[in-house]
Amino acid sequence: MDGKRSGVARRRRVTVTGVIAAIGVLLLGVSGAAAAPSYPNSMASTGDSITRAYNTGSVAFTDNPGASWSTGTNSTVVSHYTRLLALNPGIAGHAFNDAKSGARMVDLNGQLGTAAGQSVDYVTILMGGNDVCQPSEAAMTSVADFTAQYSNAMATFTAASPSTNVYVVSIPNVKTLWSTLKGNAIARFVWAIGGVCQSMLARPLSTAQTDVDRRARVLQREVDFNAALASVCAAYTQCRFDGNAVFNVAFVASDISTRDYFHPSISGQKKLAAVSWSAGYWGP
Repeated sequence: MDGKRSGVARRRRVTVTGVIAAIGVLLLGVSGAAAAPSYPNSMASTGDSITRAYNTGSVAFTDNPGASWSTGTNSTVVSHYTRLLALNPGIAGHAFNDAKSGARMVDLNGQLGTAAGQSVDYVTILMGGNDVCQPSEAAMTSVADFTAQYSNAMATFTAASPSTNVYVVSIPNVKTLWSTLKGNAIARFVWAIGGVCQSMLARPLSTAQTDVDRRARVLQREVDFNAALASVCAAYTQCRFDGNAVFNVAFVASDISTRDYFHPSISGQKKLAAVSWSAGYWGP
């Protein structure tokens, strides 16, 4: 009898243990699902002229936010907003473009303050291109200043809007722009006459060691900026970095404006939207 009882007891313990394990698995599944953000009912974009879709409209050398990779409505671009609208119609009409052409990292705090005032559920950040692209290498923002400005903006915003999901996109590789278009005589002329990103694009055909070294240093500054974007973002549970997806994207000549040979064209905005979406909260 004792043996039979012992066997029954063991079977009961095994059964109970199995049930507990099954419940644990279910709870883990629920917890994992809850950790993924729901589709937002509102969003805002912050950044510079890239996010304003500068030079993509019918009027040259002006902003065209309707074609923005983030909050635009252009059917060719298929922005984050357009994709979210298909997933959650509740976001309709609740997308704000708070970016400003010419903005640098020092301006992010103000833009995020605007987004906080809009009480959005989701905000994108693509900032830093103008901290790299300056009239000279010496005029670039230092890594220390860039990091401090970004850290302050994130701390202020998350305190004001702790439930907002933040998506930080890496700065596109400006050396790829140089290598893609340096052989284009019109691009070289526009870069020179317009003083476009001379920190990288000055003397684009020069093979002098001083210019080779300058381009390498500018690229390294951008790499350091992207590393700062990643490390600061990692300190916040509601922040996601794109893992350098945009920095690593292979932009081609057709992705670049034929007006200034610098900003993304409609094709470039489309690629930026697709690549950043795939690396983001709800991609691919």
